[in-house]
Amino acid sequence: MKASPASRSHDEAVVELLKADPSFTQEYLAAALDEANEPGGHVALLAVLRHVAEAQGMSAVADRAGLPRESLYRALSPRGNPTAKTLWAVFRALGLHLTLAHGAQADR
Repeated sequence: MKASPASRSHDEAVVELLKADPSFTQEYLAAALDEANEPGGHVALLAVLRHVAEAQGMSAVADRAGLPRESLYRALSPRGNPTAKTLWAVFRALGLHLTLAHGAQADR
């Protein structure tokens, strides 16, 4: 039995949106990165990464990252504390590239 739209969780709705519109991923991640230093921002960033991974298929992302699926779930959980190595592997597996800006560009 398929859940009606009114009974979907927020997480399910976001994953469906990311599946339907992969170009939304960049905007979604950019917003999460902009707020990562705010209170609770790191937890929100992990949730965004988890949503993107779920939209692409958690098992496939774990394989591309070279991580066991359970480790990926744990790293991207609200209580997760992934290492930099794990984050870079996840970014790479998701097809993401981070760029850094200095000076005026950093304020965008």
